[in-house]
Amino acid sequence: MLSVIAAVVATVGVGTASAAPTSRIVSTYDDDPQQVTLLVYSAAMNKNIPVTVLTPRDRSTPSPTLYLLNGAGGGEDSATWDARTDYKEFFADKDVYVVTPIGGAFSYYTDWQRDDPVLGRNKWQTFLTKELPPLIDAQFNTTGRNAVAGISMAGTTVFNLAIAAPGLYRSVAAFSGCARTSDPVGQQYIRFVTADRGGGNLENMWGPLDGPGWRANDPYLNAEKLRGTKIYMTSGTGLPGTHERLEDPFVQGDPFFLANQALLGGAIEVAIDQCTRQMAGRLAELRIPTDVTFRNTGTHSWGYWQDDLHRTWPQIERDLR
Repeated sequence: MLSVIAAVVATVGVGTASAAPTSRIVSTYDDDPQQVTLLVYSAAMNKNIPVTVLTPRDRSTPSPTLYLLNGAGGGEDSATWDARTDYKEFFADKDVYVVTPIGGAFSYYTDWQRDDPVLGRNKWQTFLTKELPPLIDAQFNTTGRNAVAGISMAGTTVFNLAIAAPGLYRSVAAFSGCARTSDPVGQQYIRFVTADRGGGNLENMWGPLDGPGWRANDPYLNAEKLRGTKIYMTSGTGLPGTHERLEDPFVQGDPFFLANQALLGGAIEVAIDQCTRQMAGRLAELRIPTDVTFRNTGTHSWGYWQDDLHRTWPQIERDLR
């Protein structure tokens, strides 16, 4: 799948001066009977974005849309819903469009204040809330009812997308996401993702770390703006659980992979669990209904996110009716 998308981008290229000044679908590719890949020109970022769409089992009647976001790699690496989970098989008999952009690695899918020398121009919040939804609704037989879900990095993003676009999503689901951005723990995790892994300059994203931009993009501080949106959150404690076994299908007998998942994935999930508990407490104070799954074990890894998707989908599906 990654090779196909890379070939598409290489063939069509990024937006240039000759590209249309407004966002549009440049081309469509039928990957298989279930999946379509769109190449979408983003006016805000002046480039083409590949977007995969899983189509519903019955396209003749309108279906809702789930925007399902990848994690830190933005779908540009092998750590994706497509490569690491059974999401295509899971949604094969569901009446829903599942939309996933490919791109935005280490960007937090947000609107950056300035272009970055390493990560370039990032206006993902604009793309995801203003540019892409009307194009999806025009291209496919949708109901206009949406939900958004994301893992890890995107588990922060989903809250900010809902805050930025009131009424766009009926529900948001954050799987192992940290809903703090302006406190030391939250900023340290963002530094690990965006600066240490991605090479980006954090101040290009939301300005000085103690400035208003970081507070404006902290879902914890802006939780009141989530009222009226159904909220789902999950996290583990970082302790080894059901997916920390050599025989687990996600580990495939690789002891080095298992050790990395248990140690690094465990350490990350400890911090994520703290963020999730803080956010759950804040939402409870505000009396905003929230469905939270606190696992007694579990690391920051795909096996648990697949479980989260399976467990949460029936509720999201009801929200979209």
